[in-house]
Amino acid sequence: MKMARKKSKKRSQENGGEGTERPEFLSSETRHSIWAVFSFALSALFVLAAYGKAGFVGQSLYGFFEFLFGGAFFLVPLTFFLAGLSFIFSLRTNLVATTVGGGVILLSSTLGVFDAVFGEKTAGLIGYVVSKPLLKLFDFWATLVILAALAATSALLMLNVSIKPRRWFKRKEKLPDEDISEITEEEKNSEEEPKRYWTGIKEAADAMRRELMAKAEIAGHAPGAEENDEDEKNQEAEKISEENVFENSALRFNPKNRPASLSEFKPPPFDLLESDKGKPSSGDIKANSNIIKRTLQNFSISVEMGEISVGPSITQYTLRPAEGIKLSRITGLHNDLSLALAAHPIRIEAPIPGKSLIGIEIPNKSIALVGMSNILSSPDYAESSASLFLGLGRDVTGRAVFADLGKMPHLLVAGSTGSGKSVAIHAMMMSLLFRNPPERLRFLMIDPKRVELTVYSGIPHILTPVITDAKKAIMSLKWAVKEMEHRYELLEEAKVRDIKSYQNSGASASSPMPYIVIVIDELADMMAAYPREMEASIVRLAQMSRAVGIHLIVSTQRPSVEVITGLIKANITSRIAFQVASQVDSRTILDMAGAEKLLGNGDMLYLSGDTSKPRRLQGAFVSESEVRKVVQHLESQYAESEFESLSLEPENGASSIFETEEEEDVDDELYREAEDVVVRAGKASASYLQRRLRVGYARAARLLDMMESRGVIGPGDGAKPREVLIKKDSAQDPADGIEKENRNENSGEGKNFFDSF
Repeated sequence: MKMARKKSKKRSQENGGEGTERPEFLSSETRHSIWAVFSFALSALFVLAAYGKAGFVGQSLYGFFEFLFGGAFFLVPLTFFLAGLSFIFSLRTNLVATTVGGGVILLSSTLGVFDAVFGEKTAGLIGYVVSKPLLKLFDFWATLVILAALAATSALLMLNVSIKPRRWFKRKEKLPDEDISEITEEEKNSEEEPKRYWTGIKEAADAMRRELMAKAEIAGHAPGAEENDEDEKNQEAEKISEENVFENSALRFNPKNRPASLSEFKPPPFDLLESDKGKPSSGDIKANSNIIKRTLQNFSISVEMGEISVGPSITQYTLRPAEGIKLSRITGLHNDLSLALAAHPIRIEAPIPGKSLIGIEIPNKSIALVGMSNILSSPDYAESSASLFLGLGRDVTGRAVFADLGKMPHLLVAGSTGSGKSVAIHAMMMSLLFRNPPERLRFLMIDPKRVELTVYSGIPHILTPVITDAKKAIMSLKWAVKEMEHRYELLEEAKVRDIKSYQNSGASASSPMPYIVIVIDELADMMAAYPREMEASIVRLAQMSRAVGIHLIVSTQRPSVEVITGLIKANITSRIAFQVASQVDSRTILDMAGAEKLLGNGDMLYLSGDTSKPRRLQGAFVSESEVRKVVQHLESQYAESEFESLSLEPENGASSIFETEEEEDVDDELYREAEDVVVRAGKASASYLQRRLRVGYARAARLLDMMESRGVIGPGDGAKPREVLIKKDSAQDPADGIEKENRNENSGEGKNFFDSF
């Protein structure tokens, strides 16, 4: 028996001195609610007793407490009422002890004040006992100060409030992304206590909303402010005109209807977006912590439990292994921990970046919906000077996370169907639209699914109605490449190195250079139709467009190597992975496992280009109704402003900037020489051009097709050479007209994409 007691005692000490945890039948919130009801009932009982409406027991209680408190008996029901409020609204730990202690101190100090001010017998026995010693030691005024300070302190302790003004969160120095708030050792042992930010986030959002709207009127560039049936969405997509896409002369703005300056831009109000909804519930934190520790001890792994962070969708338990323990031993127990905790899926982060700790992430029993309004109301969003500042969501500690698209400089978003990709893109669009007027930011959107991005076709920021055709998508990317090259020429003339320097220079007044964000909602469809052209255009833009303010946001639900090729991955280093089906898909996106263990519904892993490990976030939710409200607001705000769109239709038969592949090949440097060779020889064949021009068969055949389309040679006739239709003395090079047209363009007219700004 003694040996059994020793073993039991030893096991209890190894488990932190707490022994075996018994399951609790009431959650902490339920217990607090019971305490609140009990406090309100006592408050009402004492009020009834004072008026003789509580029977014999009430009269007895009233007589006893009147002896203790004297004429200040009314303070007793008031104190119980405040205690009930504390039990309802406070989310701190050790709530019962702090509320009872604060109530006793509040009642005693207030009775002392009554006794000192109004004389004896007004505050009963307790008032006399409290005030008399203080009056002898400190005199009257000092006693009043001491008792008033005690009363105020106890009230703050009961209600868990601060006397600081609401601007306390407006800090001048921003915390780095790595600095996160954590639950202390005392909070770690609490049961089902979420982070404190959930209680104050609404007050912060309201205060920030008023301040940001005031800033917008003064500074002008302050940041501001899914699902109908398939038939309705398809009808919207069909409204896109196939004829009104990209004009050769590019974007123009009507000077008569243009706002006087960027300072007139007023961001949409935050009221158009929804706030956070719900509260995360992590279950019994204390019991889960002990289960993790005991499970690891069963495999001879001793650990020390650390901080616990409750996020919107997961709770992270941190632990520090003993010296000599390999991390692989802990990560290999993934399934055992999942079985012991009855939670699936769980994710082990070993180690946590910047800390000598291991994180075990367990799904919450109930999740909180992260509202876009609270994200954009964050001080970090308000204080940032970056134009392309994206609000992504909240991390495991509940802190809002942002990223600068200008520094990424491109973003790849991938995940399975229904995991939250489209919602994340809508959240990014909201972040950009709330910060930038059309004069500073333009969008080029490609949506082969025809239902996700078509809602943005009416905003003034968009260059053209949303592109849904694969061929026109390729042409639009080719236009973006040409625009990039033209912008580099402008930077060279202004002798600056990037778009920010150009905008700060005097050259931006005559030739403005707004940012262009190209959004591709489904890359897989484009790659299936034109894989080579699509990859070439994306890689070219990803390699060079950062300095001139052209950025890519590429999304796909098929994370395979045929879609996300090695070249694309090498040039787009910032990536977001949503829930995927297998570890192979996760490695395709992030080059590491982890995304297959996500929960879906906005749960993501964000890998920035300057870090080696991804960061787990809960993405902000934006509904279709919210998007429509913002779009309607922008349409009404710029109803009088006229932005000319781009068009694919050639003017007067002239070739446009988005020519077909055959027309675009007019610029082939060998075309003139090839035509001269054919006309002089009087015959045309691919093998002949291969020998004379020293080119491959593919290029020689393409040159023959070009000459046939221009009437230089006739159609093919089996193995015989083609007939030459023009004579040597009447030969005219079609490229001459092209060069002449190019010279006219280079002379200055229509060269700048944004000349009319």
